[in-house]
Amino acid sequence: MALENLGKALNNALRKLARSNTVDEALIREVVRDIQRALIQSDVNVRLVLQLTKKIEKRALEEKPPAGVSRKEHIIKIVYEELTNFLGREAKPIEIREKPTVLLAVGIQGSGKTTSIAKLARYFQKKGYKVGLVCSDTWRPGAYQQLKQLVEPFGIEVFGDPEEKDAVKLAREGVEHFRKKGVDIIIVDSAGRHKEEKSLLEEMRQISSSIRPHEVILVVDGTIGQQAYNQALAFKEATPLGSIIVTKLDGSAKGGGALSAVAATGAPIKFIGTGEKIDDLEPFDPKRFVSRLLGMGDIEGLLEKFEELSKEREIREEDVEKFLRGKFNLKDMYAQLEAMSKMGPLKQILQMIPGLGYSLPDDAVRVSEERLKKFRIIMDSMTEEELEHPDIINYSRIKRIARGSGTSTRDVKELLNQYNQMKKFFKSMDKRKLSKLARGFNLGGI
Repeated sequence: MALENLGKALNNALRKLARSNTVDEALIREVVRDIQRALIQSDVNVRLVLQLTKKIEKRALEEKPPAGVSRKEHIIKIVYEELTNFLGREAKPIEIREKPTVLLAVGIQGSGKTTSIAKLARYFQKKGYKVGLVCSDTWRPGAYQQLKQLVEPFGIEVFGDPEEKDAVKLAREGVEHFRKKGVDIIIVDSAGRHKEEKSLLEEMRQISSSIRPHEVILVVDGTIGQQAYNQALAFKEATPLGSIIVTKLDGSAKGGGALSAVAATGAPIKFIGTGEKIDDLEPFDPKRFVSRLLGMGDIEGLLEKFEELSKEREIREEDVEKFLRGKFNLKDMYAQLEAMSKMGPLKQILQMIPGLGYSLPDDAVRVSEERLKKFRIIMDSMTEEELEHPDIINYSRIKRIARGSGTSTRDVKELLNQYNQMKKFFKSMDKRKLSKLARGFNLGGI
């Protein structure tokens, strides 16, 4: 069960509670069983699930809601609080206290370490820091080239030498190289190990004593599920400077297991990998993560993404307002989808708006890059009037557009259907939620 499916299952359990006329002991126990089932199917350790759900059940049965809060609302708050505590309570960011701040990344072979380092470099670059990368992975052929290829489009420099076999020497020379260049953050990529924590930790100690990093980061593969516990525990015991990135949480059936296993060790999860793109890395905040998982949204996270795009001039406030009001035409839709695709999958973005994540039909958001390309070709064959007033497009126009774009009438209808679904959905959205989002983005009242 991928994390999206876990979210749907938890969301369904809470909806059962919200839709019921009376909240009695039988309903509470039923909702708790649904939560248990959802977590176990997501590979969370059974013992941990039972501990968590016992706490939820005990509090739900015994606690009295505060004045002005219904019992349903109070139980949902209990579920939110206990899941947040379960995953680590508070966000623990990587602190950049001095220049340069040196970070050392380690991980088992195949954990997604090199890709995560590129994502981390891009994350800090977007925050305004100048970043340098050091490749000291002397074990894996092509590691230097892979890292260089990932960050080259963003102008991030990589120091390395594929011929050099001494990892400690490479790390030391790379850090010195970037110190002289005056960068803000230096991230050192070490060699991965093949399921051998001891040698991994030994190299970490050797490189650490040579470059004295401010923080050591362990990259853990989210697809290994509960096995992540041993890696995280060994790492936590080996270094007091540790933080953890959990990768590949976008499609794995074991993502919940990996996250909960790492959290159970008390090791601080600081980032999670949520997709394959270079921007698909986000700081791990248990409160915001659980809020999205339960369908409560993450307005703060959404506004941060909008702010990033605004800085890069990819998205304008007036365009966002038009889109959220449901008053957009085909030209607007394409521009917004193209900009939002740079923020991550549209489904993921909409999950940040309270109440939307699991209520939006999959067909309304399944806009892949390939379909966007096809949509653009179709729209290139439309007249300005058709783009601005899609309601005038009748069957004879559809046939002409299909011929002109080298596509089928079915493709053109799919585009129009996509447009109508999204327009209808945004128009039907809860205006109070939209106003909250709009205020945060300085859009005034909607």
